[in-house]
Amino acid sequence: MAAIFIFAASDSHTCTIIAVGKKASADGSVIISHTDAGADSRIRVVHGQSFKRGEMAPVYWGIQDIHRPLDDFGDVLGEIPQVERTYTYFHSAYPHMNEHQLAIAESTTSQREELKVDKAVCKQIMTVEQAQMFSLQRYTSAREATAFIGHLMSSYGFLPSCVGESETLVVGDTKEIWIIEIFSVGSDWDPESGEPGAIWVAQRVPDDHALVVANWSIIKEVDETDTENFMFSSNYKQFAVDKGWYDPNGSMPFVWNEVYAPILREWATNRMWLFYSTYAPGYADWPERSLEDGHMMGYNQYIQYVEPLSLYPTSVKTERKISVQDVMAFQRSTFEGTIYDKTEDYDWFVPDGKGGMKKSPLATPFPSKDMRELLDINNRRNVARPQGYYGMIAQLRSWLPDPIGGIYWVFLDNAYTSPYVPIYAGTQETAECYKNFDPTTYSSKSACWAIDFVDNLLYLKWQEAVKDVWEVRNPYEEALFSERDSIDNEALALYQKNEEKALDYLTNYSKEKMETVLEMYNGLHDKLIVKYSNSR
Repeated sequence: MAAIFIFAASDSHTCTIIAVGKKASADGSVIISHTDAGADSRIRVVHGQSFKRGEMAPVYWGIQDIHRPLDDFGDVLGEIPQVERTYTYFHSAYPHMNEHQLAIAESTTSQREELKVDKAVCKQIMTVEQAQMFSLQRYTSAREATAFIGHLMSSYGFLPSCVGESETLVVGDTKEIWIIEIFSVGSDWDPESGEPGAIWVAQRVPDDHALVVANWSIIKEVDETDTENFMFSSNYKQFAVDKGWYDPNGSMPFVWNEVYAPILREWATNRMWLFYSTYAPGYADWPERSLEDGHMMGYNQYIQYVEPLSLYPTSVKTERKISVQDVMAFQRSTFEGTIYDKTEDYDWFVPDGKGGMKKSPLATPFPSKDMRELLDINNRRNVARPQGYYGMIAQLRSWLPDPIGGIYWVFLDNAYTSPYVPIYAGTQETAECYKNFDPTTYSSKSACWAIDFVDNLLYLKWQEAVKDVWEVRNPYEEALFSERDSIDNEALALYQKNEEKALDYLTNYSKEKMETVLEMYNGLHDKLIVKYSNSR
């Protein structure tokens, strides 16, 4: 099968979704999040527009391409009917949130080889990022947006843009969350056949549940009679029957993710284990993966096994409430204190001059390929990753008007070292430093480059230098949360008098925080160069 070019992140198996229902969150908001969200980390606003009845909307290939101008969405593969009015949304590699607090997170998942398509010959035209873009332009409801995504995939054919694999989207509004999982149907599909151009299933998440998607399908059995909580393509089961992957006359139930996904991989189970063992420790007898007492004890990752997929739920009722700060912490995880913690590898430890061993100040949770080869360190995936492009948390709050209620928390490059910035749903324009990024040319006016510069300088003396970053970043973020109520209240008071002034206020606030990050990290890399220069 011919390979297809991708515009996604260099490693497609690192996008993690965390979603939290309104009764599982600490403040009653719905939370949708996505890490490692693609190369095009230029966060910008695409304003809603009016169109004439009968106009058509182009379907693009190349939305994630960082090398295109900001207003160039790619090559046109086809078109669908346009609507008369579109909504404003935030555009990036994967469009995530619109002005009405509708949010969508994405994680590329694995599918059977027989399902993959060849872009050179197939007739499918609908990528998942294009479906996200259309949905955010047209809908305010998660349920309606999910159904629309399914319609697009069935009608126009699902075209994978990330290494030919399947996709999971989690769609949320202020009231509810839906999961939709999409598998492709091979290269022989013809839109004139009347058959769906994708295989898909969607499931509603209970309000008191949370979930993780770690590049693996999570939906299990489908109740076809429960239309309040399930949607599906007409071929969702029959396709497997026709292929001989499921026997409807046998004794086994039809389990969606076991039928269409291949054998489970550890880069998925490690994140699933971390999330569920943290927030639902009593749900199952989770595998033991903590390091034993002492730095050099119990670190033998090669004896570990990949547990059955059936161990993990689609979602779970959490044993404690989850806050936005909790999701941030998870997005920054490097599996500290577990067998997956790369800083605990034997080869990082050096003589301490007192007859014992100590961890080298060079020890990093993100060893480069050259460092891993030199030290023989296994490349277990963290949740956070260096040069991870960007990620987000959409905080959706029903008790405030949409422009104030929705907060699009964004980090650039690497969640572990990057600060988050709060971009309110009513923000009319992002700061230039968050729209300015060319991976081929360094710019001191680019926030992504400033953060990446700092991230790379940490390798001079990681264990000490990262503390310098946290000393600057952590107070900045603490202030963001401590001032949240006052910002909300000020914006609400303005909104009740003059909506336009409220939008200006929110725009200026969000832009100021972005510009602060640029200044802060430009200052940090100057400090780190002086303090840790290898010439001293």
